[in-house]
Order: sequence, then structure tokens, then C-alpha cells
Amino acid sequence: MSLNKETIPVLFVGAGPGDPELITVKGKNALREADLVIYAGSLIPKGLLKWTKPETKILNSASMHLEEIINEIEKAFAEGKQVVRLHTGDPSLYSAIFEQMAELQKRSVPYKVIPGVTAAFAAAAAMGIEFTLPEISQTLILTRMAGRTAIPEKENLASLAQHQSAMAIYLSISLIDEIAAILAKAYGDQAVCAVVYRVSQPEEKIIVTRLKNLAKKVKDEKITRQAVIIVGKVLDVSHDDLTHKSKLYDKNFKHGHRG
Repeated sequence: MSLNKETIPVLFVGAGPGDPELITVKGKNALREADLVIYAGSLIPKGLLKWTKPETKILNSASMHLEEIINEIEKAFAEGKQVVRLHTGDPSLYSAIFEQMAELQKRSVPYKVIPGVTAAFAAAAAMGIEFTLPEISQTLILTRMAGRTAIPEKENLASLAQHQSAMAIYLSISLIDEIAAILAKAYGDQAVCAVVYRVSQPEEKIIVTRLKNLAKKVKDEKITRQAVIIVGKVLDVSHDDLTHKSKLYDKNFKHGHRG
């Protein structure tokens, strides 16, 4: 059966944190069926492209501006081809997909989104931590520092840090001095923190330290990009000193939704 425009929408696919096997099954299948893949080459390892067909056209968006990307997508779509726009991590976080969606909508090009594993969750897996420990922390904040992209004033890091919840800070490692000072003021300079570099990739590096040493550790390791900073009381809890436990598996607690 031949495909038409309604049966093959453009697919925005979350590539995950870098390990080719951490892409979702649905995302991998999309790559296997794709005729055109436009991927964020500065962030996504080429190993992820192993799921594509030999004849698939592959474009690196690192050197492309928005109009060029949309034109390539629209052209391939008009030819009845399956298009995959491959973004690192999960497309809903810091991927600039909304502006691409807006342009596609103007051109009546349908699209769908396939989610992916974001760096904060891959980092938690690598470190063996849980962001939502009972009575320790039930909130996780995902944020970034202002850089070339501004942030709303009410979402500045100092304001968010006052909650002292678990926090994962993206795209901000170049501002490590400022970040360390802000976090130390809110959490205390003895609070444990972590920097996870290129999580799930062969170059993965995990630095666990205290906030007073954070900036120096990052500089000593020469980490300048592709790292997520994690802070929160959940990092202070070891498997040996866990005091509060979930009611989910409490033998004296009645369950309607035990997994």
C-alpha cells in the first residue's frame, strides 16, 4: 500500500542520552523506517544512526538554520517520504521543537512526537539514586541558567534553589562558579552534589562532591559541556541509612495500585 501525507507524519524522536540502546523501541523503529533523518549532530553520537537503512538520507542540523531544516522536511514529506527529526534526550526539554512544529503547522505538515530518556533520569540510573525519596524529597526541578537564552525572572536559580528540592541543572556547566555559589547559599556548602558528563556514553564521568568543592572539581576535570548538575538531599541518603520508606510495599498498608 502506498503511503500518503496523512499516514506518514513527520516524527520528532527523542534519541535519549547517547547510548544507542537507550532510545525507545518506538524511536528505533522510526529510525529503521526513515527515508530522511535530520539529527542534532553536535549532541547525538553517530552510533544512534546505526538503526537507519543504508539508503536513508542523513543530515546534520548543526550547520543548518531553522528555515533550511523546515524546507528539507517539507520537501521530503511532499515526496511521500518518512521524515525523522532526531533530538537528544527528550524532545520536550531544551530542544527547540516547538518553533519547528509551528513552522510545519503553517505549511500544513502533520507531525508526531516520540519521547526519549532525558539526561537527568539517565544520570539517576547511573548513580543509583531516586529523586523522590519519601519524606526527603517529593519534587524534582529541571532548569538551566540564563545564557544566550533568557529565563523568566521568577525562575532564576536562586529562587528555585530556596525550595531545597532535588534539582537537575542543564546546559549551564560553563557557569559553574556562579551556580556553585547560588546552590551553596541555599543548600549549604557541605551539601552533596554531582556532575554527570556524557551520561550513558563511553566517555561518561560522574563526579560526586560537596558544593564548596564543586567549581574546582569541574575545572580540574575540564568539563565544559554536555553535563548535568544534580543537587538535593536525596544525594545524602545511602542505602544503609534510609529511614523513611514508601507505603507502597508496607505490609500494614492497604493497596489499590501496588505494582
